[in-house]
Amino acid sequence: MEMQVLKRRVPIRLLAGVAALAALMQPLESHAFLGDDEARRAIIELRQRFEASEVRQAELIEQVRAQSNGQRSLLELSNQIEQLRSELASLRGQNEQLAREVAELQRKQADAQAGVDERLRQFEPAQVSLDGRDFTATPAEQRDYEAAMAQLRRSEFPAAASAYGDFLRRYPDSGYTPSVLYWLGNAQYANRAYKESIESHRRLSAQFPGHQRVPEAMLAMANSQVELKDSRAARRTLEDLMKLHPTTEAASVARDRLARLR
Repeated sequence: MEMQVLKRRVPIRLLAGVAALAALMQPLESHAFLGDDEARRAIIELRQRFEASEVRQAELIEQVRAQSNGQRSLLELSNQIEQLRSELASLRGQNEQLAREVAELQRKQADAQAGVDERLRQFEPAQVSLDGRDFTATPAEQRDYEAAMAQLRRSEFPAAASAYGDFLRRYPDSGYTPSVLYWLGNAQYANRAYKESIESHRRLSAQFPGHQRVPEAMLAMANSQVELKDSRAARRTLEDLMKLHPTTEAASVARDRLARLR
């Protein structure tokens, strides 16, 4: 009768827990008869143990779930890292390709700039130092002057005289003008064009009196006058040379020639 009362007092779930956790209990005497108070205390103790077991089980389940989630997170993170590595490798390849393309563009740009600079140099004036004078001249002036000088050095006097004349017409304000006049007069003298030679050397002396070629031009002018049988004009030219440029070598030569003139 007391057992039936006990069963009614103990919930069925607790009785099942009692059966399941019998191993956790201190064994009772199989045939001992429990009093109502003792049974109540035993049931409370069993309930506490059962509840503690449920709490522990919940904790274990949560730990397993957390560990599972952690493993899944690590796996996802690993996959993301691998994907990032793949993307990084792809970007590195693209960067290398871009670097090659940029280098190629820079090379082409440098070549193009070099070509532009070269074309500009064909037109830009450059500093020239000639016969004691410094001036600027275009590449075309330099080219034409050197071409005329090359013909003179090859003793191609008619061609050289023509080239110097063309130069003076093409570049009337060139810094080469006094030197061109001097060499033009010499080329004309070599061609026995004495009047033209005198005119070229006189023009040099009149327009550029301070030029270092003037004493030589005056000496050459006197030579042309001698060839024309104009001794009086030659004497006057040599006297002017010694007066205007007394310390030059041309003046010394003029003094000797003047002594030989009749």
